Amino acid sequence: MSDKLFDLTGRVAVVTGTSRGLGQIFARSLARAGADLVLTSRNPQVLFGFESEIRALGRRALSLELDVCNLDSIQRMAAATLKEFPQIDILVNNAGCNVRKPAVDVTWDDWNLVLDTNLRGSFFVAQAFARGMIERRYGRIINIGSVTSVAGYAGLAPYTASRGGIRQLTMSLADDWGRFGITVNCLAPGWFRTDQNKVLYEDREWVDYLSDRIPVKRPGQPEDLESAVVFLAAESSRYITGQTLLVDGGISTGALRATVASKRQSSTK
Repeated sequence: MSDKLFDLTGRVAVVTGTSRGLGQIFARSLARAGADLVLTSRNPQVLFGFESEIRALGRRALSLELDVCNLDSIQRMAAATLKEFPQIDILVNNAGCNVRKPAVDVTWDDWNLVLDTNLRGSFFVAQAFARGMIERRYGRIINIGSVTSVAGYAGLAPYTASRGGIRQLTMSLADDWGRFGITVNCLAPGWFRTDQNKVLYEDREWVDYLSDRIPVKRPGQPEDLESAVVFLAAESSRYITGQTLLVDGGISTGALRATVASKRQSSTK
């Protein structure tokens, strides 16, 4: 198998939401594979340290302000990007947020914040860069979903709605833009420690409970996502579009719950 299938040398990637967490994992992985990077945050000053890290890998890097809940901000970021890099080959729609509450306590504003950020924002950022991709007849769009794109969890009603929407949006855009040489896929991580959920991982009992539910018996590590994002960004995935790639250790299979249910049923016979 040729290494060129995973080589991103000469490609330019935009990764939204790169001030911390998974966004930095995705951006770093693409840079290591050869891509130049556009990094975004609502506060671009927090990106300068990470930008230096990307430059130390021998890549070009540009940090820009982006609020995905604001259409003017999206358009300004896209214009600034295209001024520096005339062609954008890869977009990773990573910017997102979450509100953890029982469903009966979710407010109108909670709902709008999560859906506007995770779903509406992803669409309009994709639209902004798809125009150039259509003209060039080449593009790789990777929407970041979650295991909640395919499974529901209590206390996450707006978030699961947004991530389920990302999966459906991915399929729609793949159908819309495939004839222009653009692939659109959803990368859906399972349980990974991030700044958003780190408080959960401070509870050893909860981590043990979580690990027991995951068939491979551990939460995800950064390196588990690195090859997945490069695969979807590179020529290696040129005939894959509209798909959701779950990187979740198998938790979405429901294997443990099915086994427990089976044991309970057997014990009553």
